Amino acid sequence: MTLLRCATHTVSNVAEVAERYARWLDYAVVEQGVVSEDLAALWQAPASAGKAYVLMRPASGSDVFLRFVEGDAVPDYAPIRTYGWAAIEICVTDVEAVNERMLASPDFEVIGPPKPLDGFPTVKPMQVRGPDLETVYLTEIRVNGAEHGLPKPRSLVDRPFILVLACSDLQDSIDWVRDVLGFDMIDPVSIHYSMISLAFDLPEGEKVALVTAKYEGETFLELDQYPQAATPRPQVEGALPPGVSICTINVPDFARLEGHWAVRPKVREGALYNGAKVGLLRMPDGALLEVIEGGRVL
Repeated sequence: MTLLRCATHTVSNVAEVAERYARWLDYAVVEQGVVSEDLAALWQAPASAGKAYVLMRPASGSDVFLRFVEGDAVPDYAPIRTYGWAAIEICVTDVEAVNERMLASPDFEVIGPPKPLDGFPTVKPMQVRGPDLETVYLTEIRVNGAEHGLPKPRSLVDRPFILVLACSDLQDSIDWVRDVLGFDMIDPVSIHYSMISLAFDLPEGEKVALVTAKYEGETFLELDQYPQAATPRPQVEGALPPGVSICTINVPDFARLEGHWAVRPKVREGALYNGAKVGLLRMPDGALLEVIEGGRVL
């Protein structure tokens, strides 16, 4: 079970994205349309009103979604170089089989082949990048997941299970997640992080600090300390930021969020919201955190 509900990515054409995620990742469209003015206001992105979007569910049937929203290109944006939501991590049953599929795809570029993660023998990830500069980690969980706060995938490519946040000040973000959201923060560790090393051309052997957030033993957020060369994310004024633009989570205790709202909650309908109250928080580097009232989902 998880509090993570959705990862939203800004793209150039949702129809093309839906086709490639259906073909290569076995995701299915469950909702599509245009962003209403009211929803754009929730995101503090009025320029995104009227833009096409699509909501997609994994083959497992899990109610943890990928959402793609059309937006204008931002020429100065480069993935894994700026603060904010940096990557979507999806659990898979067999990363080598997924790698073969990705190598056959004309749409996805393998930027990190499958290999054990430094300091984390419980997982074996790979990384791909799509035409809209989406950075997706595809991770095989190599243990009984529940004992380690990780899911047990039910389809070759299953649901997002971690969203990765790039931080300018890791301790500041840790304190915010712990104090505002009330999640447990695991002690920071330092690892050789190939994606960050490649993006910033770090010296051989230089390590990056990261920490994971848990709720009742389940891991679903990762916070990374980015190098000094990282910058705030450029974006079209009034629009959603490029790349991973929104993380959506459930929070059972809405009362603790009083005084922190960027946009106060109201009831919203649709496959993602299901008539629950939904509000918006801004994290320390400005990242958008969409919060749905409620407990964990399968």
